[in-house]
Amino acid sequence: MSVSHSSRLNKLVREQYMRLPQDGLVQVTYVWIDGSGEGVRCKSRTLEKEPKSIEDVPEWNFDGSSTAQAEGSNSDMFLVPVRMFRDPFCLDPNKLVLCEVLKYNRKPAETNLRHTCKKVMDLVKDSHPWFGMEQEYTLLGINGHPYGWPDNGFPGPQGPYYCGVGADKVYGRDIVESHYKACLYAGVKICGTNAEVMPSQWEFQVGPCEGIEMGDHLWMARFILHRVCEDFGVVATLDPKPMTGNWNGAGCHTNYSTEEMRREGGLKHIEAAIEKLSKRHDYHICVYDPRGGRDNSRRLTGHHETSNIFEFSAGVANRGASIRIPRQVGQDGYGYFEDRRPAANCDPYAVTEAIMRTTVLNETGVETKDYADH
Repeated sequence: MSVSHSSRLNKLVREQYMRLPQDGLVQVTYVWIDGSGEGVRCKSRTLEKEPKSIEDVPEWNFDGSSTAQAEGSNSDMFLVPVRMFRDPFCLDPNKLVLCEVLKYNRKPAETNLRHTCKKVMDLVKDSHPWFGMEQEYTLLGINGHPYGWPDNGFPGPQGPYYCGVGADKVYGRDIVESHYKACLYAGVKICGTNAEVMPSQWEFQVGPCEGIEMGDHLWMARFILHRVCEDFGVVATLDPKPMTGNWNGAGCHTNYSTEEMRREGGLKHIEAAIEKLSKRHDYHICVYDPRGGRDNSRRLTGHHETSNIFEFSAGVANRGASIRIPRQVGQDGYGYFEDRRPAANCDPYAVTEAIMRTTVLNETGVETKDYADH
């Protein structure tokens, strides 16, 4: 099995050091999104006392020329703490801190999509938007081959793996359960997990989260996933179609509702929102993966429980549609709906912002409105 060299180090030796007292000092790990818009980076510092709120965590900086975010001649970037979590790796009182990245002139870095998302969420806060995102991912060996797959071949056809049980049906459950517990400890709003349709593919769900909280919690859940995988010596990829052929891709289905959708009679508001989304399909496809739709074009083929990337569709309990209304919601007449188009490697800030722009702020077309002065 292809695992990293670091994962084979003696973890009992590490535990000897991890148990040492800290004498009131606290390790704080700053986490941020790098210049790819997909990767996360981190570094740690010591604070003299445990921070009780995000305001207690000072700004920091890093070399943006080494993360594809700045040139070497002007490389300092600011790390601005925005949300704090407990550290499941170094344990209490240590912290994980999610940060926005600002350039030398205090303007948001190109991949800091949280900045505009926060503005939009502040504008629509009275609608109380709730989100739940279903993060699919695939476990790979360090050689890039799906973890647990035969070295020179393929596992049996899809069918027995989804929510499967048994050593011949699921690969890497230890990783999945460790990630789940680590997220619970950290305070990430993880709400479930399951094995997916393709072997070595898994999913976890985060939510319900309101407004900007959705992006914050999903990004931290992703960071924790990568760190857990690092300990086990494998890789988690968010590629929307890691294996070509008759294998399911990986998405990040986004469940969404506003307060009026959740009330009795809310189905008419759900249908009105879907109608708005139907007229802005191209815009949403462009922001639902980091490459303007090119990644999703490999996944949204109309096969393997996906819609066609070029067509908008909606239906009750239809997993081949762009938008799915759960059957229970159709029966109750209120609740939420699911946008099945976002790719696994989407930026949740971009996805949730786009949904709010279209369904609450009533934007149309492919251009977005600048609310900086509002």
